Amino acid sequence: MNNVAEALIIAGSDSGGGAGVQADIKTMQACGVYSTNVIVAITAQNTLGVQDSLNIPVSLINAQFSSIFADFNIKAAKTGMLADRVSLTCVVENIIKFKINRLVVDPVMVAKGGAKLLNDDAIVTLKKQLLPLALITTPNLPEAQVIVGHKISNQNDIMQAAKKIQAMGSKNVIIKGGHDDKKRVRDFVLLENQKQFFLESERIETNRTHGTGDTLSSAITSALAKGHSVEEAIRFGRKVVTKTIEFGIIVGHGHGPLNHWAAEEFRDEI
Repeated sequence: MNNVAEALIIAGSDSGGGAGVQADIKTMQACGVYSTNVIVAITAQNTLGVQDSLNIPVSLINAQFSSIFADFNIKAAKTGMLADRVSLTCVVENIIKFKINRLVVDPVMVAKGGAKLLNDDAIVTLKKQLLPLALITTPNLPEAQVIVGHKISNQNDIMQAAKKIQAMGSKNVIIKGGHDDKKRVRDFVLLENQKQFFLESERIETNRTHGTGDTLSSAITSALAKGHSVEEAIRFGRKVVTKTIEFGIIVGHGHGPLNHWAAEEFRDEI
């Protein structure tokens, strides 16, 4: 029997299976990492959108954290949909309580179909309490704009936004460029040691990108759980996402999910 790296997912459930905890589990499985999870919210969701949601009581969020850390050896963790200020504050308290250091924060705010997944009053809490705990924060362009409080229009704006997010406490930042309209996708990375660079690839024309952010952050978390450096984890995560989009699958009638089976090709790289 083999010992495997163990990681924790802190996020909402997607009944359609393309994003949220389900995408996280699929990604970590493909990367050879055992995933545990704290469910913060449940959504009625498919590739067409989010139809309903229900937040998990704080007492049960606390119980999930206690149960996991009483048994598992968690090497890294990630957050996704955290729903509202009460849930987010509870999550922050548990991250501190259980000394989660290798934390990836995916600041999920809006679903692919446009539904809001983070209440306005929770955004301040995210910036003031969660970002200072993050080893890596992975906003897309719209999320980065909300965090820094202004429009991001060009390359210099992206670089300055990353610095502002880092100043809020996140040690490392990757701002994803998939939401712009350029022919090549450029993600900007700012590391704790101030090294900075762009990761670039050809844009794949498809609407099957539901769960892209979850998949990236989970692949990064998987690499961290296996002991890789931040830069290695980010580069690995981006490679996984590109592959899962490139070899898409036809599921659903809206914004379809990624092909997480494709990520298995890279399992031996981490």
